[in-house]
Amino acid sequence: MLVEYKTVAREAEITLIERKSKFIARIKTVDTQEEAEAFIEEVRKEHWNATHNVPAYILGMNQEVQKYSDDNEPSGTAGLPMLEVLKAHQVVNCVVVVTRYFGGTLLGRGGLIRAYSGAVREALQKAGIVRMVLSQKVSITVDYVHSGKIQNELLTQGVTIVDTEYLEHVTFHIVVFPQEMEVLRQRVQEFTANDFTWIEGEEVYHAIMNGE
Repeated sequence: MLVEYKTVAREAEITLIERKSKFIARIKTVDTQEEAEAFIEEVRKEHWNATHNVPAYILGMNQEVQKYSDDNEPSGTAGLPMLEVLKAHQVVNCVVVVTRYFGGTLLGRGGLIRAYSGAVREALQKAGIVRMVLSQKVSITVDYVHSGKIQNELLTQGVTIVDTEYLEHVTFHIVVFPQEMEVLRQRVQEFTANDFTWIEGEEVYHAIMNGE
């Protein structure tokens, strides 16, 4: 498994006006080709009367699946420039559709390329880019007397607490980076005088905003 990859943080939509033509870009994260195609179809149904609905998407941590269409725009002026923007930002597992409502003025090849690629860049900026970093699920079970100290330590260290169970004992379900696990385990051991249970679960990808 890759240590990390990049994708979009959230679904987003922007509108760009270029010489009276309206370009609406919608972008979102997807996990499968079926999800990507379903999203494209959803946009096409919503904007059924648009002049063009141009899609592009990249799937797989190594960009294994790359697909685009010009949707009857001149070849190479729409879908491919959109795909190249996604590749330039190194994002995967995301789909974008740019809807165009023709405004009466021809843009020419250069104008079309600038408009479609510019719409994707703005959509990416609005959506935000996250790093999906390989992490480990861990469950830490402690006595109630230690729970407050452990919770404070987890929060202080910036560890993500996914869930907390309050039963006979307190169990913190967390996501932690592999390189931080041993230090955290030692801290828990110190705080509880070795009175704790540490269970490691599956590896998962955990989102970190770009720049963190």
